[in-house]
Amino acid sequence: MSRIGKTPVKVSSGVKVTFQNGEILVEGPKGKLTQKYSPVISFEEKDGEIIIKRTSEEKQAKAFHGLYRKLLSNMVTGVSTGFSKSLIVTGVGFKAEVHGKLLSMSLGYSNEIFVAIPEGLSVTVDQGGKLTISGIDKQRVGEFAAQVRKLRVPEPYKGKGIRYEDEKIIRKVGKSGVK
Repeated sequence: MSRIGKTPVKVSSGVKVTFQNGEILVEGPKGKLTQKYSPVISFEEKDGEIIIKRTSEEKQAKAFHGLYRKLLSNMVTGVSTGFSKSLIVTGVGFKAEVHGKLLSMSLGYSNEIFVAIPEGLSVTVDQGGKLTISGIDKQRVGEFAAQVRKLRVPEPYKGKGIRYEDEKIIRKVGKSGVK
């Protein structure tokens, strides 16, 4: 039995979960999310919790068991509290600004980089060079954060670039003086 799959998903108050036509629909105060699911998985509601069960013991069904439990858990959390990722822009002259649905970044290249902010996500920029990406879909928040980070990956000598807030950059020693 999957250790992740067997734990029930607690549905908080104000969140409504429905299963129909091979699709999960989760509605909450922050919005609504949908996800298709495989027929080898079944869902059962009991006392404000949802229990995920598999219909067979095939390898694919076992893999889907934990997957759909975690997807459902993330959907419930997303529509009730939401998700966010923080990025820090470090470097001389490096900056980021939000103009409507466009993220404008100066990252040491000859031109400014413009990135369209996807629908359903919001980006805020602090004075200290901290970008906060937030939304209800964990996968989309993480994917957009990874795309922004890829624009200027942190380098190990001076540490400049875009990094996650909790990421630690292992610094390298530069060249020593030549004698």
